[in-house]
Amino acid sequence: MEAQSETMESPVSNLDEHYVVGVDFGTLSGRAVVVRVSDGAELGSATHDYAHGVMDSVLAATGAALPPEWALQVPSDYVDVLRNAVPAAVRAAGIDPAAVIGLGTDFTACTMIPVLADGTPLSELPELAAEPHAYVKLWKHHAAQPQADRINVLAADRGEAWLPRYGGLISSEWEFAKGLELLEESPAVYERMDHWVEAADWIVWQLTGTYVRNACTAGYKGILQDGQYPSADFLAALNPAFAGFVADKLEHEIGQLGDAAGTLSAQAATWTGLPEGIAIAVGNVDAHVTAPAAQATRPGQLVAIMGTSTCHVMNSDVLTEVPGMCGVVDGGIVSGLYGYEAGQSGVGDIFAWYVKNQVPGSYHEDATAAGRSIHEHLTELVKDQPVGGHGLIALDWNGGNRSVLVDAELSGLLVGQTLTTRPEEIYRALFEATAFGTREIVEAFTGSGVPVTEFIVAGGLLRNPFLMQVYSDVLRMPLSIIASEQGPALGSAIHAAVAAGAYPSVLAAGEAMGKVTRAVYEPRPEAADAYDALYAEYRALHDYFGRGANDVMHRLKAMRRAASREQVTA
Repeated sequence: MEAQSETMESPVSNLDEHYVVGVDFGTLSGRAVVVRVSDGAELGSATHDYAHGVMDSVLAATGAALPPEWALQVPSDYVDVLRNAVPAAVRAAGIDPAAVIGLGTDFTACTMIPVLADGTPLSELPELAAEPHAYVKLWKHHAAQPQADRINVLAADRGEAWLPRYGGLISSEWEFAKGLELLEESPAVYERMDHWVEAADWIVWQLTGTYVRNACTAGYKGILQDGQYPSADFLAALNPAFAGFVADKLEHEIGQLGDAAGTLSAQAATWTGLPEGIAIAVGNVDAHVTAPAAQATRPGQLVAIMGTSTCHVMNSDVLTEVPGMCGVVDGGIVSGLYGYEAGQSGVGDIFAWYVKNQVPGSYHEDATAAGRSIHEHLTELVKDQPVGGHGLIALDWNGGNRSVLVDAELSGLLVGQTLTTRPEEIYRALFEATAFGTREIVEAFTGSGVPVTEFIVAGGLLRNPFLMQVYSDVLRMPLSIIASEQGPALGSAIHAAVAAGAYPSVLAAGEAMGKVTRAVYEPRPEAADAYDALYAEYRALHDYFGRGANDVMHRLKAMRRAASREQVTA
């Protein structure tokens, strides 16, 4: 793919007087930021929480129980972000909305919505309001693991050329596995669906009135490689009724990153308070859009977007196979380079689960008395303990393993507890487990000929300095930090500036508008040596439970599903 020129003159004059809006649709809320086009200055922001949050235990419309591994959302919550967060951010910025020239968005992925031909979500049809399969399947909906397993086995048996581009395994989170699950568990809903749409593209559809699939999710989550999806013959071998999935439900016009998908419609202008007709950028994924915001677009610069989960993205001028990677896509991050992706399904989610369900009430009371959050309190209690002083090792698989094992059936593990183990020590062990999981990913890239030369952190978890120091020590690498609290939203704003014609390429816009502080954290040699010893134990457990020596985690998940089905049918 040809790299775009960076020397063209901008068709938009007086960049200091123009602004763009970036909107980041996360797992629990949407965030909007107003950015000055000339230098990336963030002038105002606002957040809107989803009214329905994540439905992972009951369906809000009926109160009916959901099976294990489900995670659903309500699409109208996303439109409410446009109605609320965007106007609030513009007000906070104190600018004239008429000076906004473009808007860009990013989304969690793979988050899928079944819709009618006009984009109406099936969950909004009265007759389907009680049908769980009619709702958004969030990225962390892992119930399609059996379908993913079948796709992987069949692709390996047939030697499908696209499989190595995904490290040899595709995920239960992705478009095809979730689509096959929909067909096989609710054929009536599958038949009613006209389009199987990434939420990243659906929200752009709502803004413009035009449906355009973005090249990022199509490549990483939709198995689009070298212009081809998996063949109808392959799909029919999975299920004869699935043969037309690509042609009938999925295939659509592909928009390139940084291009305009269309312009703001009259209806969406009333939602956002922005001028009708401004440029709307092609949709994108929250992690990938962050790379230019962190000035991490050169080969070897890996950016880790650390939040509820962590996504690791990096560019390279080399195309190769990396075991367990989420994908490599030509131009998947910026034009002219191969974009690599890996990730961890649970990071911040694990810490949040632990403090919500396992930390005694007295700790919460002490945190309040000290004027700290519970996360700050636990960190303060344990940050000075010597490495290994807790005698614990954990596996960071509470949300399954996205990379490098690509197995949502795996689960969390804690080894070394005694009657004297304290809650803050377990909390630290979970910190360390996620750092070890990241080291697995970094070593997989480097060992495959795609070396990581700089590690850059974005996302909400960078606010914990101790956690960042743990990562630096475990990785034996300096950590650079994005100089923005709204990395994905800033990245979306950068893409909006390109779509509006203010810059000739995402690379050029990122250099002008992105922000990073280099080598904020440096590895401490003694701590790094001690973590090497703990990491060796992590690796032993990782391979024992994750590579087939003991599949107890799979058996337990199967037992849980069986018990849940019996309960639902009782």
